[in-house]
Parts: sequence; C-alpha cells; structure tokens
Amino acid sequence: MALPRRAMEQMGFAICCLMCDAEDIVGTERCRNCINNHAKSRERLNLGPPKTKADRLAREFITMITQPSKYIDDSEHGESMIYYASLIDKHNGISPAKTAEEIERRFKELKSKKDKSIIRDIANQNKWNDNPPDFFEREELLQLITNDMTKEDTKWDELLSDVGKLLKEEDN
Repeated sequence: MALPRRAMEQMGFAICCLMCDAEDIVGTERCRNCINNHAKSRERLNLGPPKTKADRLAREFITMITQPSKYIDDSEHGESMIYYASLIDKHNGISPAKTAEEIERRFKELKSKKDKSIIRDIANQNKWNDNPPDFFEREELLQLITNDMTKEDTKWDELLSDVGKLLKEEDN
C-alpha cells in the first residue's frame, strides 16, 4: 500500500493510492503515470454534460470514491465504500468506533458538520445570515429604503384635486 500522493488527494483519489500495490516511493514512474491518467480521465469526464449512461456512471463512481463515507448506505457499493472510508480514516489516524457511545458521538458530529461549499460560503456573506437584524437595524434599513418615498409628491395632490373638481362638475 502506498500513501496517498498530494495530487491524488487533491483530485479526491486518495483511496486509489491506499489500494495500490506499488511500493511507497515518491516520484516513481508508476505514480507519475497514475496521477497523469487519473487527471486526464477526470478532465475528460467533466467536459460538458454526460452523453451516455457510462458517462453518468463514471461520474457517479468518481463522486463516490472522493467521499466514500457519504455512500456507505448505497445498496450496491455500500460495503466497498465502508472499506474505502475505513482505509482513509485509518490513514488519517481515525480509529473505528468500538462502543455504542462512540458510534453515537460520531453520528452526532457528522450530523452537525456542515458541508463546505465555496459558492455557498461566498454567496452567504450576509451579516444577518445566521442572526436576523435587531429592531434598530430594521428601522435603519427601512428609513434607507423608504427615504425617497416619504417626500411628498405634489403630483399626487394635484391629481386628487383634479379628480375632486371633475366629481363636482358632474354633480352640478
């Protein structure tokens, strides 16, 4: 088993290195070829929308092996994903839970852990995202928004007086 190379980890293919039967020697020809082939394959797969069922399946497999712990409940590949997740955890120094309390604690940790999304994190830089504005901030915002609306519009008054004149003329 070879330790994951940085390039493979960045592509989400750390499990490929952990499953590899090559010696753990950095910079070997085999490692370079593997990294290049995985990079090319991933690039080709991500060009445009999937055209065939095989394209969709390959994309699904890549998604699964990049985060195997999220797919342990998969009906067909769950056992493999459990094995892959355990290899990655072992590599990261995380031992498997042995007691019911440990399992429950890990489930709670995983449940409370938010998925990272660069787009969502950048888009949600609103200071009120987690805590809504208080009364004074709302009032200040309302003043800013309605500032132009509070100015009296003389055209409205003129229109009302014109309508009033027309109604009086009809009554006479």
